[in-house]
Amino acid sequence: MPSSPEFLLRPATQADVQSMLDIFNDAIINTTAVYYYEPNTLDMRQAWYDDKVKNDIPVLIAEVNGRVAGFASYGEFRTRPAYKYTVEHSVYVHPDFRKRGIARQLLEALIAIAKQKEIHLLVAGIDGENAVSIHLHEQLGFEPAGHIRQVAYKFGRWLDLVFMQLTLEGPPHPNELTP
Repeated sequence: MPSSPEFLLRPATQADVQSMLDIFNDAIINTTAVYYYEPNTLDMRQAWYDDKVKNDIPVLIAEVNGRVAGFASYGEFRTRPAYKYTVEHSVYVHPDFRKRGIARQLLEALIAIAKQKEIHLLVAGIDGENAVSIHLHEQLGFEPAGHIRQVAYKFGRWLDLVFMQLTLEGPPHPNELTP
C-alpha cells in the first residue's frame, strides 16, 4: 500500500472505530451516500468492526498526518451461498479530506485485496446524484450494472441508486460448497 510521511494506507485497528463512526455519521447526516436517517452509535460501529475482524474482511484506513481521513471495506452482497464470490464495497472520506484522491487510493487497495482473496465481482451501490463517485468507479474499470429510480427517500426527495460492477478473475476453480 502506498505511503509517505504524511499519508498512510493501513488496516484499521480498534483505535480507529470512533473515527470511522464520526466519518460514517457525517455521511448519514450530511449526504445521500448512506440511506440512513439516524446516526449510528458507537456500539453499532463496534459490532460492525468486530464482525469484519471475525470474518477476515478487510477494513482499510487512510491516515493523513496521523488523522483518520477515510476508510473502506466490503461485505456480503447477498446472504445466499451462491453469492459467495461477490461483495459490495463502501468507501467514506472525512469532509476535510475530500477531493485529494483518498477515495481512489482506498478503492484501489480494496480491489487489490479482493483479487488476492479471489473475489469474482465487486459491486458498488452509489447514489444517482454522486457524479464524483460514479466517475471514480468508471476510471477504475467499473461498468454500469443497473439504475433503480426513486428507491429511497431522504432530505425531502426521492433518490436513485446506481449499481456498478467490476469483474475480477475470481477463484481458478469456483465451487458450490457452502463456506
